[in-house]
Amino acid sequence: MLADLPPPDVIETGELVPLLSAPDVILLDVCSDDNYARGHVPGARHITPASLTLGQPPAPGKLPHPNALSDVLGSVGYRPDKYIVVYDDEGGGWAGRLLWILDVIGHERKGLVNGGLIAWLADGRGVTTDMPTFDQTRVNIEIDASFTASLADVRASLDRPDVIVWDARSAEEHRGLRSGSRRAGRIPGAINLDWLATMDPANGHRTRKDLQDILDALGITRDKRVITHCQTHHRSGLTYALGRQLGYDIQAYDGSWSEWGNEPDTPIES
Repeated sequence: MLADLPPPDVIETGELVPLLSAPDVILLDVCSDDNYARGHVPGARHITPASLTLGQPPAPGKLPHPNALSDVLGSVGYRPDKYIVVYDDEGGGWAGRLLWILDVIGHERKGLVNGGLIAWLADGRGVTTDMPTFDQTRVNIEIDASFTASLADVRASLDRPDVIVWDARSAEEHRGLRSGSRRAGRIPGAINLDWLATMDPANGHRTRKDLQDILDALGITRDKRVITHCQTHHRSGLTYALGRQLGYDIQAYDGSWSEWGNEPDTPIES
């Protein structure tokens, strides 16, 4: 259950250093393939970001099939008893999505590197092109649907005052000026805070220290259930993870706007 599973820890780069040699830690890199090959945190095992999505239109960002997830996790030697630490090269979108997946399969011990590779490099820490060696594993998973909102769940929430939809897309997408789907606009009542606005570019793209104040001012408060989305639940991977870290009752709408905006009869504001 959502309330019973611990949120991901916030891990600063200095805290990550001793974890690199800890035997109970698996460090997962969700950077682009090119950036991983160019240089990654020592010991990091790589997951190609697209492998964390279903990849099928009209909603490519939905959760992959369980067998596909098992194969991806097994390829990096996943074990449920390990402390899984995750980072990416963009501030946390793909890393956050992976943390959502770890929630969905019930993994307890996990953490997000604050600012990811950007912060690691900004702090002057080294990278390597050496590939780690490890044993692959056979992974059996069970899906906990409580961390995910379906299209039907979002529809049912529209008239509920205790539920907030957090739109992590750009302001232009939220206002209907740009869209990656057949229809443009926003889910009725959705509150917009661009995922990029949660980061501090002057501080290695770490989470803004005043993020809670910003969320409170927008009405995205901890007394509500929050459903977060973007276009494909990539950008909202970060907003999901941050919500979990801040103690929100939060779900990811993995169909996101690619599903909502391609349906012929979903209600839309613009």
